[in-house]
Amino acid sequence: MPNEIKDVFISHIHEDDEGLAKLKDLVAKHGLQMRDSSITADKPNNAKDPDYIKQKILTPQIEWAGTLAVYVSQDTRESEWVNWEIEKAHELGKRIVGIWEYGAKDCEIPEALEKYGDAMVGWNGESIIDAITGKSDAWYKPTGGIRDYRPINRHRC
Repeated sequence: MPNEIKDVFISHIHEDDEGLAKLKDLVAKHGLQMRDSSITADKPNNAKDPDYIKQKILTPQIEWAGTLAVYVSQDTRESEWVNWEIEKAHELGKRIVGIWEYGAKDCEIPEALEKYGDAMVGWNGESIIDAITGKSDAWYKPTGGIRDYRPINRHRC
């Protein structure tokens, strides 16, 4: 899959902005360029009204992306914004992939990702690409290995 390009919205908490660059570098080394439409410190959203942000900023960016990737770190589960973005992606019929941050050990998955996610992968370039491109629906623990159970999601109801 040399030089494949995918349009992705990376749902994350802003404290994890630095990890997004590392994620993009990791998958690029394996032949995938992610064009990311998410909001970060270098592409800030200066709006203040939550409804405006959701409808006029985030929704079009999620619509544009083929996949919603969720960067899961220690505090991601508590983010109302991350859960909203996952729910919106589900509503729009997008593929939803969770990616454990590098070195993740005791992180919990956001509730909406548990409910609607298609795959959950660790810090492995090939696994991330397979999940984003739909070649894999595996659910991995943060420390590696397949989870004992699979969450019920929209494709298996």
